[in-house]
Amino acid sequence: MSRAGAALHNIAVQWKREFTMYRLLWRHPATPRAAKVLLGAAIGYTLLPFDLIPDFLPVIGHFDDAIIVPALVLLARRFISPELLAECRALTDEGDEPKAAGAKPPAYP
Repeated sequence: MSRAGAALHNIAVQWKREFTMYRLLWRHPATPRAAKVLLGAAIGYTLLPFDLIPDFLPVIGHFDDAIIVPALVLLARRFISPELLAECRALTDEGDEPKAAGAKPPAYP
């Protein structure tokens, strides 16, 4: 694999790990409601078929997703305790081994 291909693969693996961690945080019963709303808004904004800032505006129109979504995620993280982040990160890191198709995410206590 070329150096660029390896770098893209690493980015994809890291993005998948982060997405899994935020999905676990969103489903965790100890996550504050405000954080769940902000994480849901980040996912919803990503999936919207239109942009709040039109793409025909120079520069900012194309980067609105790259600004708004991370801002919502960072704001959500301010509501979440470091212990809960560490717990969900550990659950995500445990799940790095290949799983059988249809495997369910870890259950919460």
